Amino acid sequence: MNQDLIKITLPDGSVREYPKGVTGAQIASSISEGLARNVLAAKVDGQVWDSSRAIDSDAEVQLLTWNDDDGKAAFWHSSAHLMAEALEALYPGVKLGIGPAIDAGFYYDVDFGDHNFTAEDLEKVEKKMAELAKQKNSYTRKEVSKAEAEKYFTEKGDEYKLELIEGLEDGEITFYTQGNFVDLCRGPHIPHTGFIKAVKLLNVAGAYWRGDETRKQLTRIYGVSFPKAKELKEHLERLEEAKKRDHRKLGKELELFTFSEKVGMGLPLWLPKGTLLRDRLTDFMKKAQVKAGYQGVVTPHIGHKDLYVTSGHYEKYGEDSFQPIKTPHEGEEFLLKPMNCPHHCEIYKSRPRSYKELPLRLAEFGTVYRYEQSGELHGLTRVRGFTQDDAHIFCRPDQVKDEFKKVMDLVVYTFEALGFYDYTAQISLRDPEKKDKYIGSDEQWQQAEAAIIEATAEKGMNTVTELGEAAFYGPKLDFMVKDALGRSWQLGTIQVDYQLPNRFELEFIGSDNQKHRPVMIHRAPFGSLERFTAVLIEHCAGKFPLWLAPEQIAVLPISEKFADYANEVYAQFEEADITGFVDHRDEKIGRKIRDAELKRIPYMLIAGEKEASEGKVSIRKQGEGDLGTFTLEEAIAFFKKEKAKSLGIE
Repeated sequence: MNQDLIKITLPDGSVREYPKGVTGAQIASSISEGLARNVLAAKVDGQVWDSSRAIDSDAEVQLLTWNDDDGKAAFWHSSAHLMAEALEALYPGVKLGIGPAIDAGFYYDVDFGDHNFTAEDLEKVEKKMAELAKQKNSYTRKEVSKAEAEKYFTEKGDEYKLELIEGLEDGEITFYTQGNFVDLCRGPHIPHTGFIKAVKLLNVAGAYWRGDETRKQLTRIYGVSFPKAKELKEHLERLEEAKKRDHRKLGKELELFTFSEKVGMGLPLWLPKGTLLRDRLTDFMKKAQVKAGYQGVVTPHIGHKDLYVTSGHYEKYGEDSFQPIKTPHEGEEFLLKPMNCPHHCEIYKSRPRSYKELPLRLAEFGTVYRYEQSGELHGLTRVRGFTQDDAHIFCRPDQVKDEFKKVMDLVVYTFEALGFYDYTAQISLRDPEKKDKYIGSDEQWQQAEAAIIEATAEKGMNTVTELGEAAFYGPKLDFMVKDALGRSWQLGTIQVDYQLPNRFELEFIGSDNQKHRPVMIHRAPFGSLERFTAVLIEHCAGKFPLWLAPEQIAVLPISEKFADYANEVYAQFEEADITGFVDHRDEKIGRKIRDAELKRIPYMLIAGEKEASEGKVSIRKQGEGDLGTFTLEEAIAFFKKEKAKSLGIE
């Protein structure tokens, strides 16, 4: 074989030979001019590189464009550098913290010194970025020594970069340059600034340096960028729609939940309508679980510290939990429950178990508590107290794959019953290069990972694989769900665990009359009720399916003369488990209809003289208008059918 040639394996499995030192850009050019024009970066053996970086040995290579998440990340990271260049040009002497890509765009943390930077300054920075982008300056990577890096940023007077350099070693430090701007950065970046055609700086916020509330607060500037102006326009339209759907806004308007500083940050209070919504979700899941062979359990909100020491949660998550609760008894400490699984292990252990009673499926809507930093709290999506639709399946090793597949079926049923049809299952495996982050033997990890990979393949599920995303005790399957606006959310999860049964010394007597160790499967289709509800509110813009809506109908008497008839109508519907309210306000019918529409009530039942005399109601559907006049029997039958249809069980 020619020693100057290397083999490049492309995603379609084809193998091509190139001279040693070939770049991603050159590979793209050899395939097509169109691809070469659009390549932003290259993934080389799983790592994202600049498309201009030389490849010196055989490798698997994926050429990344705007259509790839890693391509977008490189684009947005490069845009953060472009913004930093603009800021240095406009505000000499600014000091820069970090500027990463995020899920939809980028940000940079900046110390402006004595200058008070506000949202009014964003347009000026945008214009400077556009000017610099047109220069098509290349993003150039350079390896530097630690001493050289320290010298550069000492002369520049940037203590933030110097602090970052402290944690780095010689041989792993790189600078990136574009135009007159130099930054400490691992990369990767896009080829040049000319790819960035459209930029919008979205808002300004405060952010403590390195997330530490005792450190200086910097100015965080958020932005987003695109290779085409049309894509920016569409994105901004989606952002406007997202504002209208914001669960915090709708939660207040629809009177679902609230927060109180006196109760505590991140601790939601569910209002009556929100509680109805929550109850309907839990009832839905409980019925599905009973059919699937689960048994309900209830565990306390606190547990002895030793319980979480045994499980390993205290060592791994102790700093993220609320501080121990000390009792009058010396040395006795309890914790607010951060996880349900240790409690379920103790339930399993409450008596001897036989292989004949496995799998044992224990389910609980258990409320857990974790001390999230105040700056990370966000409505219902990030809270300090939340309820998981938690269950733990204790099974024999030979049952793991079948049980895993059954849980996948339950998760899919849950998503589709609630209108989520676009989802991907992420197979989260351990990082083989950092095994010290995990507990358990290689053999157990291999068995657990194989069970997940085989189960998803046999179900034909759309999956992606991520190394390093496993839980510390085992691999998992995380469901990434896209909402109506195309945003991705991590909701349901299934995890295979060989470790907690070891730590709690769980056993069952096998058919050989010997003691064996069960395997645990952790699963939560909703994930948490709080987060799931938030995503659901935004997905359906507060217009819940009929079976789930807190108020399913509004009976609207045209005037007070028909109040008694309206009450009679509602009583019959309530008897048929179709609930809502009668609007007895002294308002015109047009106002009542308009208000019911704004409250997203699925159906309105109009009760006037004609309806009362004939024993009927006129039905209006939210957002669609009049459906006609029905007898009460016909209307009740209609609603029962609609409820079944909205639940997907017609």
